[in-house]
Amino acid sequence: MPEERTQHSEDSKGLTGPQDLCGSIATFDRVEEGATAIATLSTKNHEVFESRVRDRSHVCLACGQASVHRFLYRKNGCDILRCEQCGLGRAETMGFDPESYYTSDYFSGERPDGYSDYIGTENILRREFAGTVEFIRKFRASGRLLDVGCAYGFFLQEAKRFFDVSGIELAEDAAEHCRRSGLNVFTGQADETLLGRLGTTDVIVLLDVIEHLPSPRDTIALLVNHLDPGGIIVITTGDFGSLYSRVAGAHWRLMTPPQHLWFFSQASMQAMATSLGLEVEHLDHPWKVVPLSLISFQLTRMSGLRSKRIAISNRLGLPVNLFDAMRVVLRKPSR
Repeated sequence: MPEERTQHSEDSKGLTGPQDLCGSIATFDRVEEGATAIATLSTKNHEVFESRVRDRSHVCLACGQASVHRFLYRKNGCDILRCEQCGLGRAETMGFDPESYYTSDYFSGERPDGYSDYIGTENILRREFAGTVEFIRKFRASGRLLDVGCAYGFFLQEAKRFFDVSGIELAEDAAEHCRRSGLNVFTGQADETLLGRLGTTDVIVLLDVIEHLPSPRDTIALLVNHLDPGGIIVITTGDFGSLYSRVAGAHWRLMTPPQHLWFFSQASMQAMATSLGLEVEHLDHPWKVVPLSLISFQLTRMSGLRSKRIAISNRLGLPVNLFDAMRVVLRKPSR
């Protein structure tokens, strides 16, 4: 007699019942999820491997250690690396010529990572620089002062009330503007010849300049040789170790290679100062009054839009502090 076909007999022969069908679907789901997870893990492993392949070995200019420099990302055609020892960031670029880049265009909105209208914001900038002068006088009340990268001389105009001032500026148009204003400013870079003509000084300032220098450690070392014992160097620059920088990554507002070549952290600034025999006397993240035109210019650059110049924005300034820019006072020990 033919075998009676029951649900039990179907199941006993390995045929699929409703419960087994659900189990099979669940199994397929798990397999699919597992395949997705493996693919994701494989992609991440590939990215990590690719990043490690692009790591480099350098002698760090800040801490002086021969160390691995981790590849972080690529921005504007430049590889961005970070020293594993002290956290100094560096942009690897080829063919960048500072002398042809830092011209009047850089200060007049023709460079996307420059200033929208530097001369037009003189009043706001000078009020901000007046506060900087008062800050400096807490550490050195008077004496000779050198501004490296003095632009159009607005800081020097405020500082000359208390100091005997001089400046160095790479952009010829800006340096000539300073001289027409009666300031003692030389065109060029801070090299031995130029510094020899200026003699020694009590205060040296580099306001948002050190990140632009081809070799900042060599420049600072040279400046130290022309700094009197007990004198100070005042530096403002971005803080690569700040929360904003770490979260924003390649989209950080100060991540603008090749004009920004170096990205200091507090640790790397301390390491460089120590290696040059300097003491870090002060480090903070100050508030700063920024021209509205510059804020608008930077925001449109970051969003990829085209900036429209609004005249009133040159006369307005906003207090800003993203705690991603540091102010450092380094002192040369007295004899």
